[in-house]
Amino acid sequence: MTDIPTRIYVDADACPVKDEIYRVALRHGVPVSVVAGNFIRVPQDPLIERIAAGAGMDAADDWIAERARPGDVVVTSDIPLASRCVKAGADVIAPNGKPFTEESIGMTLAVRNLMTDLRSAGEVTGGPRSFAPRDRSAFLSALDQTLRRIQRRRTDAAATSRG
Repeated sequence: MTDIPTRIYVDADACPVKDEIYRVALRHGVPVSVVAGNFIRVPQDPLIERIAAGAGMDAADDWIAERARPGDVVVTSDIPLASRCVKAGADVIAPNGKPFTEESIGMTLAVRNLMTDLRSAGEVTGGPRSFAPRDRSAFLSALDQTLRRIQRRRTDAAATSRG
């Protein structure tokens, strides 16, 4: 885990916290892959790359899931993508700051599937609550803490391997 640098993967099509991601990533010196189905504007910075994954139904999700690994951070509100990335060992954070973990992803996925089934049966379930300023603040804190935790794990692993 110590040889390959941490990378932040952003499921960008509907991500409301891209500017916050750029700010935190640049402060930590962490590269960012901004992945969308088609063209998306990103700041001109060598640490930020834009990926147009293609127009396929899950092209951006598949691109991210194929690359996410331990030591990486994935930012998404897409629960199936979050599940795939958690299983790959990446740290996954929703734009509202909520982490997806091995302990929580199973129940989160089950609730999502239940709600999808209810909606397809004609039930009116309402949608997710609106994105609020406190969500932005919670996200900033969660991303910063996650990057610091990964850095600590890398430092500890390097110290252990030197031995």
